[in-house]
Amino acid sequence: MSLIAVKDLSKTYESEEVKTTALQGVSFSVEKGEFVAIMGPSGSGKSTLMHILGLLERPSGGEYLLDGRDVAGLSDNELATLRNKRIGFVFQAFNLLPKTTVEENVELPLLYDADPTEHNSRRIAEALAAVDMTHRSKHFSSQLSGGEKQRVAIARALVNDPDIVFADEPTGNLDSKSGLQVMRILQGLNDSGRTIILVTHETSTAEHAKRIIRVVDGKIVSDEPVRARKIAGDGEVTLK
Repeated sequence: MSLIAVKDLSKTYESEEVKTTALQGVSFSVEKGEFVAIMGPSGSGKSTLMHILGLLERPSGGEYLLDGRDVAGLSDNELATLRNKRIGFVFQAFNLLPKTTVEENVELPLLYDADPTEHNSRRIAEALAAVDMTHRSKHFSSQLSGGEKQRVAIARALVNDPDIVFADEPTGNLDSKSGLQVMRILQGLNDSGRTIILVTHETSTAEHAKRIIRVVDGKIVSDEPVRARKIAGDGEVTLK
């Protein structure tokens, strides 16, 4: 059974009697432990697809099974609980609270847990260690560089030990060196068994994944594995 399975997924937005189709006839599956990049130009529907897969939006039509469970019949509260327990998000804009410490930012998903435990401090420490940010735990997020902020955002995504991490343009606001560090962290998480779904418009970023789904005008135009790759010291990805 696939971790994610969608069939004939569609999404249409309506505004003042104007209909805009963002997705149409999208079908694919993702197995546990995969690293998949969803790639496409601006307006292609890739972010809409990520929002649906991440339970942030509902599709207009089609079927979405998460670990074999049809999510269509779940209430908004049930979706929120499922999202908090099983999904982590990393966004281009980091979305950190500026006047809050690194530890407190990472703790945020735990505050929504209906069954908080006394082990939160350990979970926060483990998440920060996974992204090599333990030494900055007491700093305010406003004191961090862009690359450090994104690493904290990844730690926040990991703190609830989710099944899937969605990364939406995670290198978009970073220089090439910081972007490479972030992609190496995501690769390491995948190597340890975490399922990663990356959304990007950049080929060089998508090629860090193991499979690329290309979306154009709301439709999947290709779904192919990434050839074996070697990352050079300067961050260039060489396909073999």
